[in-house]
Amino acid sequence: MKKLDGKIVIGIASSALFDLAASDAVFTSKGPAAYKRYQERHIDKVLEPGVAFPFIRRFLRLNQIFPEQQPVEVILFSHNSPETGLRVFRSIRHYGLDITRGSFFPGGEFYDFLPVFNVSLFLSGNENDVRESIKRGHPAGLVIGSKVDDSAGDDELRIAFDFDGVIADDAAEQVYKERGLDEFQVSEQKSAAVAHESGPLARLVRQLMAIRQLEVAAEAADRTYRRFIKTAIITARCAPAHERVATTLRAWGIEIDYAFFLGGLAKKPVLEKLRPHLYFDDQIAHLEGVDGVPLVHVPFGRLNEK
Repeated sequence: MKKLDGKIVIGIASSALFDLAASDAVFTSKGPAAYKRYQERHIDKVLEPGVAFPFIRRFLRLNQIFPEQQPVEVILFSHNSPETGLRVFRSIRHYGLDITRGSFFPGGEFYDFLPVFNVSLFLSGNENDVRESIKRGHPAGLVIGSKVDDSAGDDELRIAFDFDGVIADDAAEQVYKERGLDEFQVSEQKSAAVAHESGPLARLVRQLMAIRQLEVAAEAADRTYRRFIKTAIITARCAPAHERVATTLRAWGIEIDYAFFLGGLAKKPVLEKLRPHLYFDDQIAHLEGVDGVPLVHVPFGRLNEK
């Protein structure tokens, strides 16, 4: 699709963008017919923002910052019918979100359509949809955790990633799981000069570097320009295993604003201080108990097999 070539495309489910707790309760308890009637009765009632809303609102701002390039796109993917999806699009319009494309699959599967739309990341509150997307090799994440203060005074978009099983593949994690920490450290030291294979979000991180170059050029042209996107890696690794992370990022041409090598310390204090608008991790245990941070579980690799 020519118009999407070169863009960072986020596929978003309404369950990630908005708080659908009340609607979902109707569907679960009373079935699809009652759900349809409920949505029709509430078609003009604006949905409350969901976990991924602050991220999407800021992400779309990149098209305002760089109007000539228009570097990003957000596309709605929904299990609603076009009729029941009207409420979602009316809520999108209410909040002034520049989302105009949508795909509706009532009762069907949409996973194999994600690459048709050049999607670099699919976000949903539906665990099955996320797992099925990952199984098919498509980058996806399950939004969990609490909402954040979407303050207009917070004039940045902060995106944070775990490394293994998210940016990189999970080969190193498998060594740790099967042979222990000491063997993991030895293995990573031996491979310190060898870049990892790509993980599910490697393409997204690479694409963010194109935005970084636009921002670097904007800084050079205008000293008052402040960079909008800040990226971070928050990993349980520590020295000397950190060297292979640096090798991988260098080989891929990726520059990160913040890197935290925690050596097994809890990620919670770092996350609650940094307050990213999304944090991606492949291990659900790392996300437990974190408050005020929108979290995304990436169920990738053998550690997440069910």
